[in-house]
Amino acid sequence: MKKLFIALLISQACYAQVEYPQDYFRSPLDIQLVLSGTFGELRSNHFHSGMDIKTQQTQGLRVYTAAHGYVSRIKISHYGYGKALYVTHPNGYTTVYAHLKRFNDKIEAYIKKRQYEKESFEIELFPKPSELLVGADEIIAFSGNTGGSAGPHLHFEIRDNQERPINPMYFGLTVKDTKPPSVLGVYAYPIGDSSHINQKSVKTELRLIPEGHGDFSVEKIDAYGEIGFGVISHDRQDMASNKNGVSKLESFYNGNRNFEMDFRRFSFDETKHINRFIDFEVYKRNKKRIQKLFVEDNNPLSMYSNVDQRGIIKVEDSTSTIYKIRISDFNRNDSWITIPINGKPSDSIVTKLQPSEKHYLYAAQTNYLEGKNFSVSIPSNSLYEDTFIEFEEHNDTLFFHKDVIPMQKSFTINYNLNHYKSEDKSNLFIAKLYGYYQRMSYVRTTRKGDTLTARTKSLGNFVIGKDDTAPVIKPINFNDGKWLSKYRYLKVKISDDLSGISNYRATVNGEWILMEYDYKTGLLIHDFNDNKISETKNNLKIIVTDNVGNSSTFEASFFRK
Repeated sequence: MKKLFIALLISQACYAQVEYPQDYFRSPLDIQLVLSGTFGELRSNHFHSGMDIKTQQTQGLRVYTAAHGYVSRIKISHYGYGKALYVTHPNGYTTVYAHLKRFNDKIEAYIKKRQYEKESFEIELFPKPSELLVGADEIIAFSGNTGGSAGPHLHFEIRDNQERPINPMYFGLTVKDTKPPSVLGVYAYPIGDSSHINQKSVKTELRLIPEGHGDFSVEKIDAYGEIGFGVISHDRQDMASNKNGVSKLESFYNGNRNFEMDFRRFSFDETKHINRFIDFEVYKRNKKRIQKLFVEDNNPLSMYSNVDQRGIIKVEDSTSTIYKIRISDFNRNDSWITIPINGKPSDSIVTKLQPSEKHYLYAAQTNYLEGKNFSVSIPSNSLYEDTFIEFEEHNDTLFFHKDVIPMQKSFTINYNLNHYKSEDKSNLFIAKLYGYYQRMSYVRTTRKGDTLTARTKSLGNFVIGKDDTAPVIKPINFNDGKWLSKYRYLKVKISDDLSGISNYRATVNGEWILMEYDYKTGLLIHDFNDNKISETKNNLKIIVTDNVGNSSTFEASFFRK
């Protein structure tokens, strides 16, 4: 039976691959492709939209255009993709290159001209098709570690003409991978009040029994009613030890396919629904991502296919059935899990505890909760399903359930300051409490009159914080009155101990200068090669403001010839 499955699925995979041009795009780097992240990989609140190519733990590798075209978008931001370049090609696809250190001279000059015009390091540009043409194999940038990157690498994407990212491996970019995916756990879920697994009406972990070659079985389970399954798995490629995402998940019930999840393509509008695909509560509590092989209500992911009865099986009394899971990487290395099921109802069932919370929220309508000073407004269709929720207020702290319920939309928290003295109302903000020590983390807060307002998509504990301390500004490679003729860069470190940096502005002799900001290191860096400083004596002024309005000003003079 397994050989029959494999033959069928190989033919389907081969057919899928010919949809995309195989010899059109080259690798964006001239080194062997080794990945730190694969397409569709499970990330916090999203699916990974490209491949993360390792750059040998260095920055500055040459980045090539995957094919000729024109630069259609440039975005530079402190977070996210950092420095990113988008190239549109004649065949309708767009390639994306992110976390770059810098661009080639032509593109760099184009960007800096507009940064100085807007007086902003962060910028988004949409050049006309004729402005920045790029040839095949042209060096367009150099790899880096900007934005939300956790280490030097190149994030590379291929998008279709609807801006949907597609796995670049479907275009012939190959990575050596001869090992089957790893299986770390398998779980059975009772669906509905009358269903149960091994005399339990709660989610049950099944014991994996290795069968060799990446395959597993489990001991026969007793089950009854509607049942779903979930799996924890990852893939490892030959040249890397890190854990990557898998390419496809499938299940079969008595030889018939009843579920398929293909991590081939998705849209950015749907990527947030990863929190409906995984068991969100388990992830939040234990940092384990169980991928559910069944489709719950209000889950619009387009990556599902061949789903029969939402992937849920119905186990009847006195039956003996087989449920199989196939986990595949892109190179069609497979791991199988075989689950024998004995249909057996039981009168002695361990049931889940009933919630003790008093508040019941309805997914299809707006919900409003109010305490003495805190109030919360949750828009309709923010929740995936109706649910009980905790809402308790003690002094300046709101206990708004545990962060184990996924949200589709942001909700609004309001806090009334009427009971504060006038002199105590400044520099207040709403913070979320994290970790064992319940440390405060600023939530973007606005104030209108005596009301503080913040929006977030995460439940949890919230508190009113106060930040009276201004940011710190410290020169790194110079001091007041120093000659900097032989220096290429001017470096300053900025930091804020509580609410965080909101904005900064640097001028020399009253004129704005570009200073690139790396939030991971706190460094502000000016490149003297911008040729914006021509005087011998120069007066530097930097103003840094935190998120509640505290400001610091740093002034110094330096000399250059």
